[in-house]
Amino acid sequence: MGDHKEQQPVRVGAAVRRRRRALELTLAVVAERSGLSVPFLSQVENDKARPSRTSLEKLADALRTTAVELLAAADPAASVDVVRAEAVTDGDYDPRTRSLVRGHHQLHASEFTGDHDAGREFQHRNDELMYVADGAVEIEAEGRAYRLGRGDTLYLTGGVRHRWRATVPDTRVIVVAVAEHIEAMHDRSR
Repeated sequence: MGDHKEQQPVRVGAAVRRRRRALELTLAVVAERSGLSVPFLSQVENDKARPSRTSLEKLADALRTTAVELLAAADPAASVDVVRAEAVTDGDYDPRTRSLVRGHHQLHASEFTGDHDAGREFQHRNDELMYVADGAVEIEAEGRAYRLGRGDTLYLTGGVRHRWRATVPDTRVIVVAVAEHIEAMHDRSR
């Protein structure tokens, strides 16, 4: 049983789609530039086809990048990644931030220990969940103050301006947020 990331084939489709959209290109334009067909490119973007090395290089050229960059931005097909706790010495009360998820994924998770810049305001594009693992915090969001203690959570939809501060020493807050590169889905029925 190891702590390493299990290596699986990568899914390059999302990386290709993000790059194409960032350049504001249609599939037809990428097909023309690369010499690959629109149906094949669609299958690649939807991870229904895996491009050969040659096709990936043609695709990268059409997207003004490299195959290496596309692969680096690719999502693993399946992965398991363990992030071990950091050793903390007694009396170490310095504020710390630790990422709980490595790599380019749909979710970001961070652990904040101690206090941080309470005057800093945050506004994220996508939804976020704050969980108080230890201690207590005060969060100001949408003009209201919320006091959270150990085990409490606060959910914020994308776009909500907020700031927070620890109100007791050794506070630990876990923040899980939908990654910025993910396009938020809005429920039109509301």
